Amino acid sequence: MKTFTATPADIDKQWILIDAEGIVLGRLASIVAMRLRGKHKASFTPNMDMGDNVIVINAEKVQVTGDKRNKPNYWHTGYPGGIKSRTTGEILEGKYPERVVTQAVKRMLPGNRLSRKQMTNLRVYAGAEHPHEAQNPTVLDVASMNKKNTRS
Repeated sequence: MKTFTATPADIDKQWILIDAEGIVLGRLASIVAMRLRGKHKASFTPNMDMGDNVIVINAEKVQVTGDKRNKPNYWHTGYPGGIKSRTTGEILEGKYPERVVTQAVKRMLPGNRLSRKQMTNLRVYAGAEHPHEAQNPTVLDVASMNKKNTRS
């Protein structure tokens, strides 16, 4: 029996809508990264862009646990002495809170050309509004997926 390898004709991309309100950042990012890569599909092929198009809304209402709200995020301007930092809390309350979710997802993907292509299938919005109603996205309830299993 030969191993199945997907071709571009076999790929079926869907649109998925995820509401990030009250969801822990790391758990949300891992689910979004899995959907972007296409690992949830039985026909997953590592060298193909099999993933779905993911829309994340309410990124400003994502939860950050522990003391990570005070964790500094560094970047460099490219000039001598140009290192800058902002805390995660400042970014979430600032002008672009969607960057926290985007960066978390990006860091859960491998660092190669394919993952950069897959990141173009991610759309993150700070509020509840998004311009992708025409694509008729399927709602994925991540909040119920992350509930702790209680045994009776």
